[in-house]
Amino acid sequence: MSLERIDRVAVLGAGNMGHGITEVTALAGYDVTMRDIKDEFVEDGYESIEWSLQKLEDKELIDESADEVLSRIETTTDLEAAVADADLVIEAAPEDLDLKHDIFTDLEEYTSGDTLLATNTSSLPISDIAAAVDSSERVLGLHFFNPPVKMDLVEVIYGEDTSDEAAEAGYEWVESIGKTPIYVRKDVRGFVVNTIVGPFGGEPAFMVSNDETTIREADATMVHERGYPMGPFELGDLTGIDVGYHVRKEGDSPIPPITEEKVEAGDLGQKTGAGFYDYEDGDGADYEPEDAGDFDWLRVEARMINRAAFLVGEDVATPEEVDTGVQLGLGFPEGICRRADKIGLETVLEKLETLYEETGSDRFEPHPYLEQLVAAGKTGEEAGAGFYDYDDDDLGPYHDLNYELEDGVLQVELDRPSRMNALSEDLLSEIDDLFSSVDTDEVRVATIEGSGDRAFSAGADISGFADANPTDLMDVSPGFETVNDFPRPVVAKIDGFCLGGGLELALACDLRIATERSSFGAPEIGLGLIPGGGGTQRLTRILGETRAKELVFRGNHIDADRAADWGLINRSVEREEFDDTVGEFLDDLRNGPPIGLKVAKRVMNEGQDASLDAALAMESQGFGLLSSTDDVLEGTAAFAEDREPEFEGK
Repeated sequence: MSLERIDRVAVLGAGNMGHGITEVTALAGYDVTMRDIKDEFVEDGYESIEWSLQKLEDKELIDESADEVLSRIETTTDLEAAVADADLVIEAAPEDLDLKHDIFTDLEEYTSGDTLLATNTSSLPISDIAAAVDSSERVLGLHFFNPPVKMDLVEVIYGEDTSDEAAEAGYEWVESIGKTPIYVRKDVRGFVVNTIVGPFGGEPAFMVSNDETTIREADATMVHERGYPMGPFELGDLTGIDVGYHVRKEGDSPIPPITEEKVEAGDLGQKTGAGFYDYEDGDGADYEPEDAGDFDWLRVEARMINRAAFLVGEDVATPEEVDTGVQLGLGFPEGICRRADKIGLETVLEKLETLYEETGSDRFEPHPYLEQLVAAGKTGEEAGAGFYDYDDDDLGPYHDLNYELEDGVLQVELDRPSRMNALSEDLLSEIDDLFSSVDTDEVRVATIEGSGDRAFSAGADISGFADANPTDLMDVSPGFETVNDFPRPVVAKIDGFCLGGGLELALACDLRIATERSSFGAPEIGLGLIPGGGGTQRLTRILGETRAKELVFRGNHIDADRAADWGLINRSVEREEFDDTVGEFLDDLRNGPPIGLKVAKRVMNEGQDASLDAALAMESQGFGLLSSTDDVLEGTAAFAEDREPEFEGK
C-alpha cells in the first residue's frame, strides 16, 4: 500500500462531505467515482460540485476549467461498480455504526486486499468500524472538515489494527491533494480537534447553568479578549446544539443542564431559528466587546490545555499536530499548546487543582503529563521549555512561520492559512526574530509569501492584539522595520489578498511580484483606523500623495493590473507564469554582488528621508566604499572577458 498505487478513488456518499471530498479529489487530478444509494442523492451531489467548480473557475482559483475537473468524476448507485477498480475508498455515509458495518462488509468482498479503506467518521471509533472486516489493518480514518473544499485539515487516524503502511499511504495521499494531514496515532474519541473543542463549548455551558456567567459575557470574552473566531455559544448554534449533545451522550460525558434544556425544547440553533440566541425574532449572536465582563476564560482554556496534555502525554499526537489541528480545523488564533506555554503551565495546573478540589469533578483532574512538565520545571516560554522547547541560541521554533535557507535564498512563509495569514503579534515577533537572527552571510536574497491559496496576508489579526495597551500599539512593529532594514533584497511573492497589515508587510519588502488575481488595499479606515506598520508613509513614497490618499481614504481594493500601473508592485503576471517570473528575479539577485546590493538598498532607503544634497553625499560615499571591494574587481574583469561574474561578497 503506497501513494504510488493510488490512481483511482471511490467516495461513498454524495452529501455535503461526500461531494466535497469528491471535488477536492478531482481537483487534485485523481479519477474519482462518487456513489450514493439513490439517483437523486447522486444528482444533487454532482450539481453541488458543478456549482462550486464554476465559482472557483470564475474567481480564477483553479488552473483548469470546471469541465476538465468534472471529466474526472463518475457517478453511480452501484457499490460494487464504484469500488471495483479503486485504490482508495473513502466512506462518507451517515454516522450510524450498523450502516457502516454493512458498507465495510461489502467493501471487503468487492475490493482487493491492497485497496485502502478509509472512513470519514467524525464521532465513531475507527476500530469499531474496522471490526466488520477481516483485513482491519488496511482500515483508517481520513477525517475531513466541512466544507472540504475550503478546510485544509484532514485527521489521519489509526484504528487498533491499522498498519503504519496504510496510515502513511493515507497521509501521503492527503498531502497530494493539497490538504494538511495530522496523525492521530490512537483511536481516542473525538480524535484531536474535537477533543480540544469539547471543553471550549462545554465549560462555558456549565458556568451559565450554574449562574456563574451569561451567554453574552462568555462569547464576548472568548472572541474580543482571547481572539477566538466565534464564541462557544455562537459556535454551538452554528453547528447545532443537538450535535454536541449527542456526542457527549455517546461518549458518556456529563451534559451541561442548559444544553439538555435546549435540546428538549427543540431549540437547536440556527437551523431551528433559536438556540442560545434568537435568530427569528432576535438579532442572533449580538454580543458586543463591552459584554465581556469578568468571565473566567482561564477556566475554559485550562481545560482545553489539559485535554492537549492528554493527547500529547498518551502519544495520540504531538504538540505540533495538536496546534495545527486547532488552527486549521477550528480557526483558533494560535495553537492551544503554544498558548499554554505563554500562559505558564504552572498557572494552568494551579487553576485545575483548585477547581478539582472545589468541585470534585473529574473534568478538572489534571492529566499526569501536565503535572510531569511542571514538576520538571518545564512551565513554558519563560522557563525555556513547556510543550515546546525554547532555545535562544537557535532560530525559532516558529509556530506561525516556516522558513528554508537554500542556495542563498531565504524562503519565508507566513503559516496561518486558516486566518488568511493575518498578522498576529506573535507572527510579527517571529518575523522580527528570523530577520534579526539569521546569518546574513549565508543569505543573498529573501522571499516572503503566504501559505494556502487565498492570501499573501489579509491584514492584521486585530483579535491577536486584544490584550495590548493602546500606547503599545502606537509603536511601529519591529517586524516591518526589520524586513525594511534587512541588508539583503527581500521579495514579496503575492498570490491572493494583500490587505491592511499584509500590504504593509509587502511595502516593507524591496520588490513585489503578484499574480493577476491578487488584490490590494488599505481597508483600515473602514474600522475607524489608519494603516500602521509604516503603511501611510511607504504608500506615499511609493505611489505619491494622490494615489496613496485614494487608497487610504476610500479603503477600496485595487487589482494587480492597476497596482502594477500605479507602481505599487513590480509585476502582475498570470498564475502559471508566477514561479518563473519570481525565479528570474531571484536569479538576478542571488547572483548579484551582495555588498553592492546591501549598499544600494541602504542608500536608497535612507536617501528618501534626506535632502537631495545629503542623499547624493550618501550615494557618493557608497560608491567610494564599493570601489575597493573584490566584487568590483570581479565584475570589471568579467565584463572585460565577456563572462558572467561570480561575486563572493568581499
